[in-house]
Order: sequence, then structure tokens, then C-alpha cells
Amino acid sequence: MKTINPKVDFIFNKETKWQTEYNALRKIILEFDFKEELKWGWPCYAFNDGGNVVLIHGFKEYCAIMFFKGSLLKDEKKLLVAPSENMQATRQLRFTNVKEIEKQKAVIKSYIKQAIDAEKAGLKVKMKTTAEYKMIDEFKIVLQKNLKVKKAFEALTPGRQRGYLFYFSQAKQAATREARIEKCIPNILNGKGLTD
Repeated sequence: MKTINPKVDFIFNKETKWQTEYNALRKIILEFDFKEELKWGWPCYAFNDGGNVVLIHGFKEYCAIMFFKGSLLKDEKKLLVAPSENMQATRQLRFTNVKEIEKQKAVIKSYIKQAIDAEKAGLKVKMKTTAEYKMIDEFKIVLQKNLKVKKAFEALTPGRQRGYLFYFSQAKQAATREARIEKCIPNILNGKGLTD
């Protein structure tokens, strides 16, 4: 077992709904040659050069191991789950109790080994292009009417463009979509992404 990082201990020592499960997952993960760090508020496991491989994460209904390049893994048992329909790379193994973790220990280890091999090989997930994302009609109209916004949007990085397109398209009502677009125009004009 590799050395644990004391800066991450508070997550495993804090009494939470998933404390037992977190510790069981940590024990399995640390059988591999990882550097344990705290990233995005969660225990993250990376190679010494910084290549993130897995992350332990807790949710209301389950806890999970998240594989950063999970879509590259062979999932013969069909256990990996995309966190949302728009997640292209990440996949999760989800658990609701420690018995599930103990029962699937061999499977968890085989998935971690695959993830390590993918990282070592430098494999990349082929991401959708911005053009493959749906652009809602309300935003198309704004871009047609306002050349300044159109040029600013086109100058954004593909990731920032996708962030806006996804955010706009998630609203069910036209009025909400229009309000979101209007609110975001100043950031688009300033070359900023949705969360900048």
C-alpha cells in the first residue's frame, strides 16, 4: 500500500454517509502507484507527473470512483456510468454500500489497471467538436442579428463555446433560454467562458 497524504485524511476521517465506503475505495486505489492529492475538493489519484486517473466522489444517492478517461475502458460487465449525458470522457463506478465494494474489488482493480495503462500509453478521448453540439434557435437569431456577438463567440475556445451551447440548451422554456443568452452576452463579448 502506498503512503497516504495527510492533507486528504480529513475526508476519510470525517463522519459522513459514505465514510466507510470512501476508506474501502482508498485502500484499493492505494494498492497502485498513485500520488494522492486533493483536487476539486475530493481525493484524486494521479501519476507523479500529474496525469489524473481516478477520483473518489460522494453524492446523495451513491459514492463513486470517477475515471477521467473512463470512456476508453473496456466495460465488459457494463458497470461504468457517464455522470451525465454530455460527459464524453469520464465514467463512474457507483456504490451504495461497502459490501458492493468488497464484492467487486477484483473488477475495481481491473478497471484501475486499464485506466493506468491508458494514461501510460498517452491515449486521448476523442471529443465532440463544437459543431456537433446543438445550437438553439434563440442563440442562432442573436448571432445573426449581432455581428459583434457572433465574432466574439467564434473567437472563444471550443470548450467555452460548448459550455455556453450546453447551458443555453438545458433550459426547457424559450423565455429562460433567452434570459440565459442575454445574461451571458457581456461575458462572451469579453472573451470569457461561462464559469470565468
